[in-house]
Amino acid sequence: MRLNRFLLRATSTCAFVLLLATQATAATALVPNGDFAQAQGQNVSGWRTTTWTGTPRFFVSPDGGRENSQCIAIESTQGADASWHANIPVEPFSQYRLTAWIRTQDLEPGSGRGAQINLHGEEERSTAISGTTDWTQVELNFTTRESNRVWVNALFGGWGSSTGTAFFDDFELERLGAVEAPKVGFEIQADQIGPDISPYIYSQFIEHLGRCIYGGMWAEMLEDRKFFFPITERYRPWRNSDPDTRFKTHYPILVGSPWRIIGDAETIEMVASNEFPHRSVAQIQLQPNQATGIEQLDLELLEGKQYNGRIVIAGSLDSGSVRIGLHWGDGQEQQDSVLLSDLTETFQTIPFNLQAGGYSGNGRLSITGQGAGAIQVAAVSLMPADNVEGFRADTLALLRELNAPLYRWPGGNFVSGYEWRDGLGNPDHRPTRRNPAWTGIDTNDVGLHEFITFCRLLNAEPLVVVNTGFGDPYSAAQEVQYINGAPDSPMGRLRSENGHPEPFDVTWFGIGNEMYGDWQLGHMSLNHYIIKHNLFVDRMREEDPNIKVITVGDAGEWSRGMLQRTADRTDLISEHFYCQERDSVIEHVAQMRDNVRRKANAHRGYREEIPGLAARNITIAMDEWNYWYGPHVFGELGTRYFMKDALGIAVGLHEFFRNSDIITMAQYAQTVNVIGCIKTTRTEAAFATTGLVLKLYRKEFGTIPVQIEGETGLVDVMAALTADRKTLTIGLVNPTDQEQVLSIPVAGLNVSPEATQFQMAHADPMTYNEPGAEPAIVIEETQLTLEDGEEGMQFTAPPYSVNLLRLPVK
Repeated sequence: MRLNRFLLRATSTCAFVLLLATQATAATALVPNGDFAQAQGQNVSGWRTTTWTGTPRFFVSPDGGRENSQCIAIESTQGADASWHANIPVEPFSQYRLTAWIRTQDLEPGSGRGAQINLHGEEERSTAISGTTDWTQVELNFTTRESNRVWVNALFGGWGSSTGTAFFDDFELERLGAVEAPKVGFEIQADQIGPDISPYIYSQFIEHLGRCIYGGMWAEMLEDRKFFFPITERYRPWRNSDPDTRFKTHYPILVGSPWRIIGDAETIEMVASNEFPHRSVAQIQLQPNQATGIEQLDLELLEGKQYNGRIVIAGSLDSGSVRIGLHWGDGQEQQDSVLLSDLTETFQTIPFNLQAGGYSGNGRLSITGQGAGAIQVAAVSLMPADNVEGFRADTLALLRELNAPLYRWPGGNFVSGYEWRDGLGNPDHRPTRRNPAWTGIDTNDVGLHEFITFCRLLNAEPLVVVNTGFGDPYSAAQEVQYINGAPDSPMGRLRSENGHPEPFDVTWFGIGNEMYGDWQLGHMSLNHYIIKHNLFVDRMREEDPNIKVITVGDAGEWSRGMLQRTADRTDLISEHFYCQERDSVIEHVAQMRDNVRRKANAHRGYREEIPGLAARNITIAMDEWNYWYGPHVFGELGTRYFMKDALGIAVGLHEFFRNSDIITMAQYAQTVNVIGCIKTTRTEAAFATTGLVLKLYRKEFGTIPVQIEGETGLVDVMAALTADRKTLTIGLVNPTDQEQVLSIPVAGLNVSPEATQFQMAHADPMTYNEPGAEPAIVIEETQLTLEDGEEGMQFTAPPYSVNLLRLPVK
C-alpha cells in the first residue's frame, strides 16, 4: 500500500523527476544565523535548545569557531541526547543539500551516535563524529514534498546518550533544484487485502499521573483524605512548584494539607494510632464554648445533587456531638449536615449522605465538634452519589462510547517506583505515598482490584505492567500469583481475603516501562536489563505459563538487542513515540504517520537481520503514542487538543492499518486529562477532538485492510472491509485549508454509491472542545450519493476534515 510522506530521503526511489535549476540558491542565506554571529550571551538568534535525556550544557564559544569566531557547542560529562535546532523555511517539492562543520573533544558515543546534523522526526542524518577531531564538514541531502519548513538539529548523542564536547559552525543550506509534484490518482484494490486490523489498535493507557485517574476517572472529591500532610495553622496547600521534587511546574500541585483548621489551632494535633501504625491521624480536642474541627475547601457542588461519604472516626466524648457539614455558602441555611453521637474509642467507619441545596464553585466539607472530650479522624471520603463503584459516572459514560478493548495500567514512569501491594485491602487503611515519578501524592485508592473492576465495567481487558525499575522478580511473580493464582495458593488466599476468591484471569503483562531511558527509575544498561527481563519473565511464567508478555523496546540498538536475546521471552515488543507541534498543519499531521512508519520499518529490518526472528512473528505494541505539547490546562501534562490533532490521530490510525502485519496493539496515551482524549473539570467531562476520532474509527471503520495504489496527494486515504465483507469503509483526511476533490475508483468489488458519511470538520484547525461547553467539533452523520465521474466516484473533502465513508457491497 503506497504511503504519502511529506519529506522523502534523496536516496529513496520515487517517481519524481528532478528538474535542473538554472542556478542553485545561494546557500548561506537559507539558514538563519548559520555562522552564529548573532548571539547575546547564550541566546543565539534563530536557534533554540532541546534536551531529550541526560544533562547537557549548551554554550556559545566566543572564539572556538572555524575562523576563531563564534560557534555553538554542547558538552556533557554524565551523558546527554540534546540539540541546538533551527526551524528553517524551505520550498515545497525541492531538493536540498545541508552542510555544517563539527569539531569534537573527547566525545564518546556511548549509547548514542556522537555529533551529527539531522532533520528532526525524519530519517535524514549525517555521518556522526566522535573522539577528538579537528573541524570536519558533514552533509545530508533531502527532498521536500509539501513541507515548507524543516527542523534542523545540531545533534549531540542522537538516539542515545553521549559524553564529551561537540562544536558546530557554519550551517549552509543549498537548494539544488525543483522536483515535479506527483499527479494525484489512485485506485482502491478491494480484492487485495492485508492481515486483519487487530481490535487492540484501539487500546488505551492510564497512569497514576496528574488528573488522569484521580480527578478524572475516580470520583473522590477530597484531596489528601487520609492526612498524608500534617494539618497545621499554616494553610497553604497549593503551590506552583514543589521543592521536594525535581519538577518545576506552572500548574498548582498539592504540597501541603488541604484541611483548614476551624477554631483554635491548638485544638488540632497529628497523633499516632495503633490501628493505623504507619501514619498519623487527626485528633480534634473539643471545646465547650465553640466548635472546633477541620474543613476542606475548593469543592464544586451542584444544586440538588446527592453526595455519599464515609468517615473513619474514633472518639471519647464526655458531652456534645460531632457534625459533618456540606456547605455551599456561609449562612446556616446554606448547608446540609449530619450529627454523629455514638462514637467509640476504637475506630469505626460511618457512612453519611448529604445534599447540596445550591451551586458553589468553592464548597466546603467540615468536620466539627463541640463539648468535652476528643475525637480522632483517620480518613474521610466524599463522592457524588451517582458514582459507579467509585468511578465518575460522566467519565465512565464517555469511556463506554470510546469502547477501548484493553487498558494498560499503572504506568508509565510511575510503575518503576510503584509498590503494587500498597493498593490492596481496605482503601481507608492503604498508605498514601508521594508519586515516585511525577508530582503530588497517590492515595492508593485505585489499586489492582479497582483497576480490574474498571475494566470489567467497560468490557475491556486489563494489561498490568510490572515494576522492573525498583521492583524485583519475586514481587512480580507474587503479583501474577495474586492476579491469576488458585484460591488456595498463598497470594490467592490473600486475594480471597480482599473480596475476590476467583482468579482475575489476566492475560497481558507489560515487563517494565521505558527502561532504556535514564529518566526511568532503576534504569540500567541494555546488557544488564536483558538479564533482568529474562529473570522477571521466568519467575512470572512459573506462576502462570499462559500469560502473554510485552517487552520494553525502543527502535534502534535497544530493540535490536532485546529481540536478539529475549525473543523466547517476548510475545509483543513495545515502542513509544510522541509528536510535538509543527507550524504547518500539513507537517503537524504528517509526523504522526511518519513516526508509525519509522517504527514499523525498523522492526521489519530486525526480522531480516536477526536469525529466526521472523518465524517467531513478534509484533509491535505501540503502547504509548500521541501528541504532547502546549500548556497544561487540565493539570499535570493536561494539554489541550485541537482539530489539527484530530487530523493527525486519524492519519496515525491509517498508518497502523497499513502496517497490520507488524503492529497488532496500540495504546493511545493517555485516556483522561493527561495528554488525554477525554477532558474533565470537577463536574463535567467531554471528548477532546482526538477522542472523537478514536471513537469514530473504533465504531465504524472496517477490519480487513485493502490495497490502495497510486498517489492520493495531500489527502491521506485508507480503506478496509468490514468483517462480514458487506461494507467497504474509506477514511479520508484532508489536512489542508482547501477543499480537495477526489475520484475514488474501486477495483475488485462492486459497491453502491449510496454512502453513509461520518465527518469531523472545522475551518479553524485550532478549534477545540471544552468540558461544560457546547462542543465545537462533533461527528456529523449524513446519507449521500457519490456521483460517478470519469475515473470513479467523486468526493469532496472539506478543509481540515476527517471523513469516513461506508459503502454497501452489492
